[in-house]
Amino acid sequence: MECMNTFPNRAVLRLSGPDTLSLLERTVTNTVANWQSGEMRYGALLTPQGKIIADFLAVLSSGDILLDVHEDAAADLEKRLKMFRLRADVTIERAEDLCVVTGDWADVRSAELPPRQIVSVDAAVGPLLPGAWHAARLNAGIPEWGSDYRAAEVFPTDINMDILGGIDYRKGCFVGQEVASRMKRKGTIRKRTLRVQGPGLTVGADITANTMIGTVTSCHGENGLALIRLDRLAAQALEGAETTCNDQPVRVISDPDDWVTHEIGAFYIDV
Repeated sequence: MECMNTFPNRAVLRLSGPDTLSLLERTVTNTVANWQSGEMRYGALLTPQGKIIADFLAVLSSGDILLDVHEDAAADLEKRLKMFRLRADVTIERAEDLCVVTGDWADVRSAELPPRQIVSVDAAVGPLLPGAWHAARLNAGIPEWGSDYRAAEVFPTDINMDILGGIDYRKGCFVGQEVASRMKRKGTIRKRTLRVQGPGLTVGADITANTMIGTVTSCHGENGLALIRLDRLAAQALEGAETTCNDQPVRVISDPDDWVTHEIGAFYIDV
């Protein structure tokens, strides 16, 4: 490992105590079963209505669970987990002595993202420039809390958590599970965050093709992410309508064999 540069806007929560795994099992979206030391998992805490309060990368380390979470979401996540703790023997605290850096742990969301690690703040050697991080995550198609959405704004499928391995629909109950499971059982997801490319991208701008099909949620240069209505995108493809953003051409990125093309294709018979 050549250097350990800190990721922008990240904080670490430390959960410790004999009831830590049982607390997470009944509250967050991913399972804690068969968790190995040093293994990273992606998950979130939802509202009872099924929207994301905060998503995080979690690592089991020396018996503790370390949550790598956006710094603006950390305090709320800590408070809500403490509310759900009830009488469980779990200590939940902001780990001011730790930070998230580029390191040895492959990011479970995408092999295209920089590897990361949680280390002592004394081990960090400098910042990972925000522009470099955002360029990497946009190329990988990874939405981020604080940039593409904030608390209670989106459902897990809106930011592709089910595709990225962030939800275990087979586990026991978790907060918001009924809504999340019902959306999955419907068979077709209508909104997804997708990669887009074009010279006119600006955050908050509409993407149109005769009608509005989505909104840009983040961008870096000509690469961006947008929350897209898949049914409207399918209709645009059948009609051959030009897709634009700020009156400039924009392309929704998909490959012939990827999940994006498959899900868009599910709407062709309905439009």
